[in-house]
Amino acid sequence: MTTVQTLIDAGLFALKEPGNASRKIAKVFCCDLLSIAMSKAPENGAWVTVMGNKNTLAVASLSDVSCIILAEGITFSDEDLACAKKEGIAVFETELPVFDAALKIQELLS
Repeated sequence: MTTVQTLIDAGLFALKEPGNASRKIAKVFCCDLLSIAMSKAPENGAWVTVMGNKNTLAVASLSDVSCIILAEGITFSDEDLACAKKEGIAVFETELPVFDAALKIQELLS
């Protein structure tokens, strides 16, 4: 079973907030349109996006994703990271493009 802790241990991305490290990761999800993510992000998904703002955290919370991976060098503000911590949402950052980051997670899931 792949969990947020598995992703942390793999060291693929920079960990910014561990959230609930025991959360299962069932699927990878890539989307940068928040309205689509709100209706399509899978529960226990690893959401790879370039949308680094507070609204992303709100959608992640509503969708019950396991973690957010900010791609392309995008970052959350300190205020947003504090919100992620409060909501128990794990946050990672990477310089990789969205597809490449998602592929690395999919390899862990396989």
